[in-house]
Amino acid sequence: MQKTIFTTLFFFLSLSTVFGQDYTTPNTGVTWTLDDIAAVSPSTITISGNEYTLWGNLTISENDTLEIGSNLTLSIDADLLITVYGTFITDANEIIITALDQNAPYEGFRFEEFSNIELHSTTFEYGGGLRVLTDNLHMVNCTLTNNVAGATTSAVIQLSGGTPHISACTISFNELPAIGSAANAQVSAFIFNNYIEGNNQENSNRPQINMGTTMANEQLQIIQNTIIGDRSQDMVGGIAIANFVGGTINTVIQDNIIKDNRYGITIIGPSESAEIIGNVIEDNDTQGDPLLGGSGISLNTSTAGNPVFVNGNEFRRNLWGITVIGEATINLGDGSTNSGMNIFSENGNGGEIYALYNNTANAISAMHNCWIEGQQSTIHQVEDVIFHNADDASLGEVTFEPFLCGVLDVADNTIENFSFYPNPVKNAINFNNIFSFEKLEIFGIQGNLISSETISEGQNTLPINLPSGLYFVNFSNDAQSVIKKMIVK
Repeated sequence: MQKTIFTTLFFFLSLSTVFGQDYTTPNTGVTWTLDDIAAVSPSTITISGNEYTLWGNLTISENDTLEIGSNLTLSIDADLLITVYGTFITDANEIIITALDQNAPYEGFRFEEFSNIELHSTTFEYGGGLRVLTDNLHMVNCTLTNNVAGATTSAVIQLSGGTPHISACTISFNELPAIGSAANAQVSAFIFNNYIEGNNQENSNRPQINMGTTMANEQLQIIQNTIIGDRSQDMVGGIAIANFVGGTINTVIQDNIIKDNRYGITIIGPSESAEIIGNVIEDNDTQGDPLLGGSGISLNTSTAGNPVFVNGNEFRRNLWGITVIGEATINLGDGSTNSGMNIFSENGNGGEIYALYNNTANAISAMHNCWIEGQQSTIHQVEDVIFHNADDASLGEVTFEPFLCGVLDVADNTIENFSFYPNPVKNAINFNNIFSFEKLEIFGIQGNLISSETISEGQNTLPINLPSGLYFVNFSNDAQSVIKKMIVK
């Protein structure tokens, strides 16, 4: 009996020496694979086919590289951390980094200040997120899901500076917000073409993209993302950029779809340069309290900055279309540098429609916008959906004339159904001018008029010779007009 007990005790002691050893690469300028690390430290990584298991903390030294270049799954034991001072590269068709036990998350990744990080087609799940202290992050076609607080405590991808690149990624249903930076971090990230849904499952008062100040000479670019909220999480916003520390906001937020959040976009504090262009902002009303949120766009600062440029957006069914608070200023269309072309529909609360609420003493230029989508409005009807000097003498006046929008009663056809093809376009567009439009104008995303053409009833073909990009096309006659987006390949 004593021999059996001793043998069993020795077996478990042996297991404790086999598994769980931390490993740091020797800093000799070598590129390592997981197989290499398993060979020199089999108590750190074990291998079974294309299944790898990490049993101890792993550190990649300053002059070394860890490269994962083949399809595999790396399972990580509870509470373990991978720290990179050197270079970390993932480059295969499908790499999965997950927890050994989904109920016992690993700590996550910590990318140190001067590290170089290249991540491709990699799934990060059931861990503690990516703490990005380096400026040098390039992340493409990755998935982050079901992560919790660990290496990061404020966003599943927590950025600290520079111009990191995050594109074509899926970031969904994590405990924390999707992407964030500290209030004074000065991050000008390129956040492009990502699918972002249901993040901040802890339901704290933070948006899915939660950014602080930016670099002065580099734009924070949030472009062509889809940002969908989980309607059961009533505290979670869409995008917020905050300048609380006397820094700079230099940003463009363009061509995103932002739906089902507590609010769409908010900018807090003064901006040096902010452009909000071509976004679809709908149904951001999950909290349901108009005193606490629900704006498609909210601008709020106690210190005056440059006007936020807002052009070609679509606002539908938010509690407010746009709210402007404190000393904030906005340009919604000035007839020269900004063509307006924003569309509003059913943004309201308490039985009232509020396309624009100017809660400042500043005048606002807001020309050439469609204030009530789907009808041919009168000046009195437009006045009813804009709150400004006419409603409270202490507030600034909104100049909203001329304005756009209307429908024609033509055999159940509406202007909204009018379209051209192909779109995207390469050489020409085709359309049947059943609404008797007389003029076609093409505008750039900055509101600059590029061309104006006279068009006729019936079938039309218009040659297009423009650089690749997004444009706005305004079809009009004396009675009505309609604005369509056009993408040139």
